[in-house]
Amino acid sequence: MKSLWYPILLSTIAGLSTSLGGLLVVIKKEISSRFMSFVLGLSGGVMIYISMTELLNECSAAMNLHYAPKTAACFTAAAFFGGMILIAAIDRLVPEADNPHELSHVNTENEDNFSGKLMRSGILTAVAIFIHNLPEGMATFSLSATDVSLGLPIAAAVAIHNIPEGIAVAAPIYKATGNMKKAFMLSLVSGIAEPLGGLIGYVLLRNIMTDKVLGILYGAVAGIMVFITLDELLPLAHEYGQEHTSIYGIFTGMLIMAASLIMFM
Repeated sequence: MKSLWYPILLSTIAGLSTSLGGLLVVIKKEISSRFMSFVLGLSGGVMIYISMTELLNECSAAMNLHYAPKTAACFTAAAFFGGMILIAAIDRLVPEADNPHELSHVNTENEDNFSGKLMRSGILTAVAIFIHNLPEGMATFSLSATDVSLGLPIAAAVAIHNIPEGIAVAAPIYKATGNMKKAFMLSLVSGIAEPLGGLIGYVLLRNIMTDKVLGILYGAVAGIMVFITLDELLPLAHEYGQEHTSIYGIFTGMLIMAASLIMFM
């Protein structure tokens, strides 16, 4: 890994975009369901396209340098599904009622009559998002440190999908306290896990980063991104009741990703 400034910057921007969600809550009070469906679909489209066309190909190419084709294919598949298992295990650590993937934490119209429960909901959601964002930070940091053309779009996709997570934190806090500063600051703090996860990944991988390890990392990141898209982004986009809009977002995200990859060739 070369200079750390660029990957630190990207992972920090991606993580702290949760604050944009908090800002939307305290400024607009109400968020358009069409807008949310589109940006969630857009992020999912970027993640799926780059995972299936670039990251898995990079993983396969690295494995083929060291193993016979069939063995290389097995290692590629193992890296991909290993990434999915990792993020699924982290997701299971979060209690279902406090999981940031649940719509009840994102929809600002679901109002609880008890401010204490709303406050608890916002704080627990912030903790859940903090845990959930650690592997995303590792992925963004590692890819940015090794390949700018892959790190930048991943950081952009993560940043986009962190916006509704910031809303999930800020909305109940703001409704419980009426304190704009507190709601915004908690949404900001919940995103710190991204650069923190990146630094943890750097410490763990800096002394063992070979082309083989990098290939496995690419495959694992692909699995993480696909799982996040299927488990979080697309179901949540549909829950907003704008199914066609989310599909348009997916198409747009894939188109942007394809165009940007061609430009970097």
